[in-house]
Amino acid sequence: MSTTKHEQILLYIEDLVVGSKISVRQIAKVMEVSEGTAYRAIKEAETRGLVSTIERVGTVRIEKKQKKNIERLTFAEVVNIVEGSVLGGKEGLHKTLSKFVIGAMEVDAMLRYIDRDSLMIVGNREQVHKISLEHGAAVLITGGFDTTDEVKILADQLQLPIISSAYDSFTIATLINRAIYDRLIKKEILLVEDILPTHVIPDVLHIGDTVQAWYRKVEGTGHTRFPVLDSGERLVGIVTSKDVTGHKLDEPIERVMTRNPINASGRTTVAYAAHMMVWEGFELLPVVDHKRLVGVISRQDVIRAMQQIQNQPQVAQTIQDIILSHFKEEDGDGRSVVLSGVVTPQMTNQMGTMGPGVLMTVLNEAGSLAIRRLKNSDMVVENVSVYFLKPIQIDAPVSVRATVVDSGRKFGKVDIEISSRGDLMGKALYTAQVLER
Repeated sequence: MSTTKHEQILLYIEDLVVGSKISVRQIAKVMEVSEGTAYRAIKEAETRGLVSTIERVGTVRIEKKQKKNIERLTFAEVVNIVEGSVLGGKEGLHKTLSKFVIGAMEVDAMLRYIDRDSLMIVGNREQVHKISLEHGAAVLITGGFDTTDEVKILADQLQLPIISSAYDSFTIATLINRAIYDRLIKKEILLVEDILPTHVIPDVLHIGDTVQAWYRKVEGTGHTRFPVLDSGERLVGIVTSKDVTGHKLDEPIERVMTRNPINASGRTTVAYAAHMMVWEGFELLPVVDHKRLVGVISRQDVIRAMQQIQNQPQVAQTIQDIILSHFKEEDGDGRSVVLSGVVTPQMTNQMGTMGPGVLMTVLNEAGSLAIRRLKNSDMVVENVSVYFLKPIQIDAPVSVRATVVDSGRKFGKVDIEISSRGDLMGKALYTAQVLER
């Protein structure tokens, strides 16, 4: 089966030189497709981090960031973050900045801080604009000011962007720092593409194979679950021992396979992949890129990855981290965990009571801690049922007791009680699937 027009456009964009400009009309003409098809493919490329679209400039092919460099921004992304306009040097928008400098000092003192690929944030100071460009730094002009034609021509020649934004220096620095901070959080989140075994060709079957081929695969690999691909290497099915039972050896695989199998993409989080594998009872999960099989991950791959997540140093705080920082673990018995804390202003809703999202965060933490203390294993949440909940007001002390009421080799059930000042304020049942090592 041949590739679709959508896939062909994505491959075309991926092969473009970094810095190339593209447009819907251009793609439609070159690839001989409708503008609607071109638009959808460009949006997909933007999601994949292949291009960046800037207002009044267009769409630019950028270098796809590796996980280790995710905290570095391109100048194109900076334009969007600060809602700026590009005055010159558009050909350099795809470049990444190593740091930013606020030009609030004399020119001679400033020179010590200007490095190649840095970003000078400065106001209406044409001399600084020029010197920064000459030293290899892009320029972001605050307050919505313009610059001279000489500076714009220099920016074009050096392919270093010069950007104007209506925001002041403090706001711009805050926006850029926040963007980098958000990326640091994303950097810590492990995705399937981060754990996908490289240079390993997965064991697969094809549409033209028979049940006998499945038995040969089992004998050769020891596995019992195999993806089925069509002639275009697209995932079309999955075959397990349950599927082939009772069928003749010469029966076509296409007739016995399970169609439209559950799969993951490289951008699926490892936590979500683990949930799918446990929920469905899979040992092996196909990974696809626009329907094409790019590999498989096993339950062992996922368990190792989740252990890695727990051991890696944390760079940035999530909302969950901020909430749980206000709770501490108290002494409990062998089957119970107790978390205690106080309802802070950040935890409340518009009525001044503890928000439901905050409550669920604490419930999840208490439930998973209780099971982990007992089973010493990783797990994925299956269900949280809240039976009743009373409003808990701001500044009120909160105690959450999680007691394991039932557990087996692959599951755990936890009874959770929420109390404040001696009154029972809520009750819930937490269940989780335990990941076997």
